[in-house]
Amino acid sequence: MKTISPYLTGLAACCLALLSLSASAEEWPDRTSLPIPLSPFEGEIGENYQESKMDWQDPVAAPEGAPNVVVIMLDDVGFGQTGTFGGQIPTPALDKLAGEGLKYTRFHTTAICGPTRAALLTGRNHHVAGNGFLMEWATGFPSYSTMIQQQTATIGRVLKGNGYTTWWYGKNHNTPDWETTVAGPFDRWPTGLGFDYFYGFNAGETDQYYPVLFENTTPVEPDKTPEEGYHLLTDMADRAISRMKFSESVAPEKPFFMYFAPGAMHAPHQAPAEWREPFKGAFDEGWDVYREAIFERQLESGLLPKETKLTPRPEWVPAWDTLDDTQKKVYAVLMENYAAYMSFTDHEVGRLLAAIKELPDADNTMVLYIIGDNGASSEGGPNGTFNEMASLNGVQTPLEDLVPLLDTVGQPGSEPHYPMGWAWAGNAPFQWVKQVASHLGGTRNPMVVSWPAKIQHDDKPREAFLHVIDVFPTVLEAAGLPMPESVDGVEQKPLEGASFLASFTDPTFEGRKSQYFEILSNRSLYEDGWKANAQHTLPWRQDLAPGNWDEDQWELYYLPDDFSEAVNLAAENPEKLAELKAKFAEAMKEFDVQPLDDRGAGRLSVPKPNVPGGDPEGKVFTYHEGAIRIPENAAPSMKNQSWTLTAKVKAEGDKTSGTIMGYGGLAAGLSLYLERGVPVFVYNYFGDYTKLKGSAPIDGEATLVVDFAYDGGDKPGAGGTVTFTQDGKHLAQEKLEATVPGRFGTDTFGVGEDTGQPVTHDYQPPNKFTGEIERVTVELK
Repeated sequence: MKTISPYLTGLAACCLALLSLSASAEEWPDRTSLPIPLSPFEGEIGENYQESKMDWQDPVAAPEGAPNVVVIMLDDVGFGQTGTFGGQIPTPALDKLAGEGLKYTRFHTTAICGPTRAALLTGRNHHVAGNGFLMEWATGFPSYSTMIQQQTATIGRVLKGNGYTTWWYGKNHNTPDWETTVAGPFDRWPTGLGFDYFYGFNAGETDQYYPVLFENTTPVEPDKTPEEGYHLLTDMADRAISRMKFSESVAPEKPFFMYFAPGAMHAPHQAPAEWREPFKGAFDEGWDVYREAIFERQLESGLLPKETKLTPRPEWVPAWDTLDDTQKKVYAVLMENYAAYMSFTDHEVGRLLAAIKELPDADNTMVLYIIGDNGASSEGGPNGTFNEMASLNGVQTPLEDLVPLLDTVGQPGSEPHYPMGWAWAGNAPFQWVKQVASHLGGTRNPMVVSWPAKIQHDDKPREAFLHVIDVFPTVLEAAGLPMPESVDGVEQKPLEGASFLASFTDPTFEGRKSQYFEILSNRSLYEDGWKANAQHTLPWRQDLAPGNWDEDQWELYYLPDDFSEAVNLAAENPEKLAELKAKFAEAMKEFDVQPLDDRGAGRLSVPKPNVPGGDPEGKVFTYHEGAIRIPENAAPSMKNQSWTLTAKVKAEGDKTSGTIMGYGGLAAGLSLYLERGVPVFVYNYFGDYTKLKGSAPIDGEATLVVDFAYDGGDKPGAGGTVTFTQDGKHLAQEKLEATVPGRFGTDTFGVGEDTGQPVTHDYQPPNKFTGEIERVTVELK
């Protein structure tokens, strides 16, 4: 038998290795699986460097010609509220973008913010992405936990893994707030969801003057005060422009993906005072006249088909001419304030758009500007409010209490929201509002797309039926990228959206054939032009859970002939309605919609998970100075039960001031602090303050105890007795007639300072404590 020389065997192995190396080099990068390894090494490695040949391995780059992508998403904007889409609020920056690109008039969201954003980011329906509703209302079912899973990787992760740099500015309503502490985990923060950089807030809203800010995962404070001109919108735009220009300077060949998500136009509606001046008196004729004017402009401009009908005023909106003078005054001013905020938002977003046009590769920058994550919001209730969080807790502010506050509307310390009549008007020509996913007033938002290298302007709107899940696959196709089958070792659920890239050049592109909608049991099924709707809950009644789903009255519309859902065909075509109802039942199972849950405020009090690693049975919580930015669902639940707050501190008489513990903000909350050495405890019940105060400064060590004895038993929001002591000696006692039942707001819990929005006007944030804090303990009883 012939033998093979060991030398020849080694040579053969080397040849096979070289062949393998060559093949892998040709196949690299394999974009079906992330992460993509460095490019294959094609040099030579010998015994020493003199006998070797270097070859730098490359990280993956985006496909040649891949565009920069900017997704701008506003918050709580009705179809007819911007001037670009028929409204009376001028939006010149949006007008300019639309004049260079395309307007879309049949684009859809989920009818509520967090779910819409989850669908946008993942390209899957919101229930599949675990975001059936909002994180503050989360429940222990996979579709409603608000915990985005690794099987639904985000657009940020996919683009980052394919050579993009990725940034997220503004609102993040997709990280469960019990995961937003220093303990993490951080895999559901923006930086864990595939974004290189995050600057914004982890909540549904934040105060624009006192935002609860994070940079990546680190809490940060604004660099100036509201009195010095601070506003979050300006801050965001400045930072986005600066980073974009910096990136283009150092890496001009690397495309970027920017997700720019202002808190606007969500409440609180806050803008610099001068922006209100142009709108004084602009809405005095009321919402009936305003809505008709919007509709006429929409028809005249060609935004709507000529046969479109304006849906009538519903019974839940009073006719403007039936209101008294006080109502008209308050309601008009609140709308003036909203218009100021919208105008200011357009200006700040306009600065970003202008900076994009100055880029060297501006022509190859695609901008998708989604005007609202849902329809206009009625969450201000019948009268509007200066404290939107009170409304969400089911507490309505008497109208007469708003009149003295009108001069300060939209300014620091106010948290205004207009009455629901303006939301109805702003959704012209549709029925219903935000949260009502059954109808287009909740789910249809305009969109403008610009991409100078690929899109030629067309005055005629694109009428393709699209959904927010379609954005992700559209961006992938524009970049020449596939959706990977595996990301970080996890097999991916398929994208449920479909690209609408063809619509950029094809005006006849029709879009989706079918889509389901569901929020708070308001539900709908669209298929081939037909749409079946079941309206179930009322957005301004968070305390109401109707139940009796089988008693809902389903409606039927044919959208090709009825753009506004004005002609209910249910009685004429019961067979088609029955068919669509059956298909909705199938969609509930296919897309993990079950279980239906119509509770609003009731879900706020559903027990949430503890901070990961925390004691789920814990009743005693001890914190030390520097424990800040702990969100409400991760902090002790000092609501609807008795509790004791104990603080061991050291002070130097009237030289020592600052917050010992702050929880919540101007909307509602509580704070223990020293005022020139004197101990003070304040409870803020939606702007109604109960204050307990000592009589002398603390000089040396002291133990402060605030004891709250709850009177309500199992009843949420009841009153109780607050007793304040120092070193066992009585300082003060007060009776609270009512307490906050659901949430203090979107601000946080902290020890040693009151970051973000202050609990009380008695000090300015962060009001850092100037003495020493040994510990703060909260005991729940």
